[in-house]
Amino acid sequence: MDETGAAGVPPGSGEGAFPAYYAPRCGGLAELDARVSECRACPRLVEWREQVAAKRRAAFRDWEYWARPVPGFGPPDAALAIVGLAPAAHGGNRTGRMFTGDASGDFLFAALHAVGLASQATATHRGDGLELYGVRITAPVHCAPPENKPTPAERRTCRPWLAAEFELLGPGLRAVVALGAFGWQALLPVLGEAGWPLPRPRPAFGHGVRLTLPATGRRQELQVLGSYHPSQRNTFTGRLTFDMLVELLARAAGLAGLGPTGR
Repeated sequence: MDETGAAGVPPGSGEGAFPAYYAPRCGGLAELDARVSECRACPRLVEWREQVAAKRRAAFRDWEYWARPVPGFGPPDAALAIVGLAPAAHGGNRTGRMFTGDASGDFLFAALHAVGLASQATATHRGDGLELYGVRITAPVHCAPPENKPTPAERRTCRPWLAAEFELLGPGLRAVVALGAFGWQALLPVLGEAGWPLPRPRPAFGHGVRLTLPATGRRQELQVLGSYHPSQRNTFTGRLTFDMLVELLARAAGLAGLGPTGR
């Protein structure tokens, strides 16, 4: 599809066609991440992320908020991908890195470290030295949404970024963990567009659910696992315990062929 404007001019960052035009044209993950960070395609999300940055929480009054779309985080040759929902208003929207600076991220990175997929158990800011081993973290929506609820239209507008990310991760990708029902529902159509055949009907989300997508001429077999999201609602109530998440991530790492140090 030609996503250029009426005069054949590429869309600007504030136009709805910006992701669909630029995402498939990116030659690598570094270029994709840079383009993601420029995007202003969803007016409601742009207004919200910037409003949050202007009205900072007292605990973060000295921070200069990122207040832009948050790109994926992790090596370009990752064998395992983790797909969340969207950046938190005072987490990723503040720090500029997925799951960094909020309670959900604290829980997730501690579990990744316990499995050997992260260099440290804490994540506070982009320059804190954290490295991921063999795993990349991303989301179907790259801007912090009001009440953590992006609209279906916002999810569709942002989808080309996720589709391009999976395309660029390429044949080395062997497993994916979807965090929460939103991540699961947003992920499956992207995988279908990327070349993996999806079963019909599509399986319902659940913690520990595993879906095997068969290899094709251009894709190797992919293991897709569901996990409850490490939100405070889930962790405080015990719906998702630390041991549950560690067990699932260890299982995913094994399916991805990652050893104790993520390789």
